[in-house]
Amino acid sequence: MSAEKVNVADKFSLFDEHWNPKIAGELNGQYVKLVKLLGEFVWHHHDDEDELFFVVKGRFRMEFRDRSEWVEEGEFIVAPRGVEHRPVAEEEAHVMLFEPASTLNTGNVTGELTAAELDRI
Repeated sequence: MSAEKVNVADKFSLFDEHWNPKIAGELNGQYVKLVKLLGEFVWHHHDDEDELFFVVKGRFRMEFRDRSEWVEEGEFIVAPRGVEHRPVAEEEAHVMLFEPASTLNTGNVTGELTAAELDRI
């Protein structure tokens, strides 16, 4: 495997759909995913994985059952394993995710927003 740099803005320009993560890189059994958020996602949790959400552009609100946090451009938040959460974006946000390769975007819930097979970009 050779080392290649990745231009995140260029990668985001390759897709328009929301809530459908794309694999942009891989390291140590983890994926670096890019996703565009708009609207409300589903309440869910991950039994075995933590998820890191880094805001590249825009902002979103991470809702937990007991509180919510605005995550602004240049900031990140970690949703710990086992903690129910739901991202909400009032306007489109570009987010980079760091999570184990085994992580399903909707965690313990399956439905129309579940992305079981991810594209690499």
